[in-house]
Amino acid sequence: MASVARFVHDRLFTKKKDPKVVVTNLRFGTIPVRLFQPKAIACRSRGGIIFYHGGAAVMGSLDSYHNMCLFLALETDSVLLSVGYRKLPDHHYPVITNDCLNASIHFLKILKTYGVNPSQVVICGESAGGGVVAQVTQALVSQKDLPQIRAQILIYPTTQAINLQLPSFQQNQNVPFLTRDFMLMCLCKYMAIDLSWRDAMVKGACIPPDTWKKYRKWLSSDNIRQSVKNRFQESQLRGPFNEAAYLETKHLLDVANAPLLADDEIIAQLPEAFLVSCEYDVFRDDVLLYKKRLEDQGVPVSWYHVEDGFHGCLILFDRKPFSFPCSVKILNAIVSYIKGI
Repeated sequence: MASVARFVHDRLFTKKKDPKVVVTNLRFGTIPVRLFQPKAIACRSRGGIIFYHGGAAVMGSLDSYHNMCLFLALETDSVLLSVGYRKLPDHHYPVITNDCLNASIHFLKILKTYGVNPSQVVICGESAGGGVVAQVTQALVSQKDLPQIRAQILIYPTTQAINLQLPSFQQNQNVPFLTRDFMLMCLCKYMAIDLSWRDAMVKGACIPPDTWKKYRKWLSSDNIRQSVKNRFQESQLRGPFNEAAYLETKHLLDVANAPLLADDEIIAQLPEAFLVSCEYDVFRDDVLLYKKRLEDQGVPVSWYHVEDGFHGCLILFDRKPFSFPCSVKILNAIVSYIKGI
C-alpha cells in the first residue's frame, strides 16, 4: 500500500523550474537531499531553512514537496535544504527522526559552503515532518558545537500519540486527508505495532495509571480552552489498563516519540516557535498542547490558526483547481514569519 500510494502521489505533482533558483540533488551519506539556492547576488549571507516533508511515513517525497520548497526559498531569499528521509514499507521507527537529525547536523556543519548565516537557520516541517522538527530541535539543544537554531516552524504537527481521546481526534476523525483510522494504521505500521492494539491505544488502556498521572498535566484536554473543544469532551474513563497492550506500545511513551513529554529544562532551551494549526485536523489539539508547554517555559510562540484549514492542505497551495484559500494563507504566513525574524 505504501509503495503504491507514494507512486500515485508523486505522479500527481509536476515539478516547476525557476531560473532564479539553483536546485541541486545531493546525498548526505545515504540520505537524499535537495538544495534550493537563490541565484540573485546577496549583499550578505542568506538565512537557511531545513525542511522535513509530511506524508504519515507513507507518502511525501522530495518531488512532491519540490514546488513548495522552491516557493519558500525564493520568497524568503533563503537557502533551503529539503530532506528525503526513508519511509515505509522498507524502513520503520526510528529511521525518519534519525535521517532528519543526521542530515541537519551535516548541513549545520557546512553552512558557510552555501553562504548561509549560521545565526539565521530555521527548521520547518509539515505533519509528520512537523513532529520531527520538535524532536530534532530538542536533540540539538545538547549540540553546543553547532550553530543554534534561530526558530522552529511546526505545521499541524503530531507531538504525541498517547492521548488519542482529545477533542480534535473525536471531532475530526473522519475528515480527509487524515482520518483517525488512517493515522492509526500508519502509526502502527511505522512503530511496528500490531493493528490489533488500535482499540487499546484509542481508549488509553495501554497507558499505566501512574504514567497517566505523571503526564496528565501535559496531555489532558484541560489545557485547551472550552471554546476550542466545541461539544467534544475527553473521556475521563481510561482503560482498564491492559499490560499486554502496554508492552507492545510502550515505545510511544519515549520522549523521542513524544516531544510533548520532554523535561522542562529541555523545553526552556528551545528556540522561538511558529505553530500552525487547522480547525479540521485530528492533530489540532496536539498543536495547542505543545504551544502551552513552550509558553509555560518562556519560549516565545507565534500561533497561526486556520479556521477553514484541514490536515494536508498545504501541499495543494499551487495545484489549481484543487488548491484551497487556506493553503495559500498558511504558506504566506510562514513566509511572513521567516522574513520577520
